[in-house]
Amino acid sequence: MKKVIVFVLVLLVLKSECQVLSMREQAKVVDELLADRLNNLLPSLMEKNNIDLWVLISREYNEDPVLKTMLPATWLNARRTTMLVFYNNPQQKIFKKLAIARYNVGDQIEAAWDMKAFPNQWDALIDVIKKYNPTKIALNTSENFAHADGMDHTEYKQFTGKLPASYLSRIVSSEPLAVNWLETRTEREMQVYPQLINITHNIIREGFSDKVITPGITTTDDLVWWFRQKVNDMGLTTWFHPSVEIQRMDKEVFDHLKAFTNEDSAKLILPGDLVHVDFGITYLRLNTDIQQHVYVLKPGETTAPEFLINAFTKANRLQDILTSAFAANKSGNAILADALAQAAKENIEATIYTHPLGYHGHAAGPTIGLWDQQKGVPGSGDFPMHYNTCYSIELNAATEIPQWKKKIRIMLEEVGFFNENGFRYINGRQKQLYILQQSNPALAD
Repeated sequence: MKKVIVFVLVLLVLKSECQVLSMREQAKVVDELLADRLNNLLPSLMEKNNIDLWVLISREYNEDPVLKTMLPATWLNARRTTMLVFYNNPQQKIFKKLAIARYNVGDQIEAAWDMKAFPNQWDALIDVIKKYNPTKIALNTSENFAHADGMDHTEYKQFTGKLPASYLSRIVSSEPLAVNWLETRTEREMQVYPQLINITHNIIREGFSDKVITPGITTTDDLVWWFRQKVNDMGLTTWFHPSVEIQRMDKEVFDHLKAFTNEDSAKLILPGDLVHVDFGITYLRLNTDIQQHVYVLKPGETTAPEFLINAFTKANRLQDILTSAFAANKSGNAILADALAQAAKENIEATIYTHPLGYHGHAAGPTIGLWDQQKGVPGSGDFPMHYNTCYSIELNAATEIPQWKKKIRIMLEEVGFFNENGFRYINGRQKQLYILQQSNPALAD
């Protein structure tokens, strides 16, 4: 197995910068990463959270968000009613991955339904539970994370109706375990993740070039749909519709809602514009989420105005302030409060809305502010930060621009990784404005 994994990962590196693996090659990578997670990560997470039995139940087209991450690449959905059971007994060194199903779920989860002995699937599930006699039965219910709340009402009623009364008191929420499963990135996943971000960066660079933008002709909506088409043509998908916004010397005041809704969809891109994109892809079951800026040169200009360069530098500083506040077991709300306090000391008008990233774009883990909740986010903001987790460092810094007679905001978002060695950007970050000069397709570094 290791030889195959190494070959596929090397293949990722050797192919051209924006080359996307074939569907067959993608499936190999997805299944190899999943096998590693199920066999090596999951038992340790169950032990850490003191959970000996985890039950996941989903019907086709109403899949639990966690269960979907455990299906093999060839399973695009659950089948009929899919029941997965994971049992861990570290003292006896027993770890079981079982499917109460007619067939194995891929080559990692063994079918454990004797249909002759138990014609009813629910009876077969209860028999497995009785066999292992767990101290805790974890179900995916959660008030704070939709990702960890996948057990629907109907299945919960059926399950608790079948479960013997003596076991009902053993039911617990799987929230910490489910979130840990979703948020934790393995060593092998972190060999792959740079490829996703590199692809995303390269698409943005191309979108910000004169191959795509003709000032005075191209609109923000044209650029949005170019990004969508580019992703589709490359055999990729995106988890959200991109947005493109313009800040310029006019009377328009920045508005967070408008910035993320493409409300001004038909704006012409003109010389002197500061253009911003919010864009991400989904590839190999992982996601990216990146925001960057390009300045469109006016005739006679060779670089962006100094006031925009300074504004951008301030936003980079805010990124540093935020990531320096990261610490293991520190809550998202505490990180937010510390970062905002330091920004205020440095006279930076900051708005921070950073989120975990991984199997989902807005993923499970500690929420570090929302754009309209800068005093903390109850529930998900109270969740602690853990090692081996990824984040979209999403924020903006406001700067008063006397030349434009208004305030602008530099909105940045880059993907980073946090572990015992601290925080790092996985594929770098934008540290200066891209420059669009129609006569020169090359972008500034």
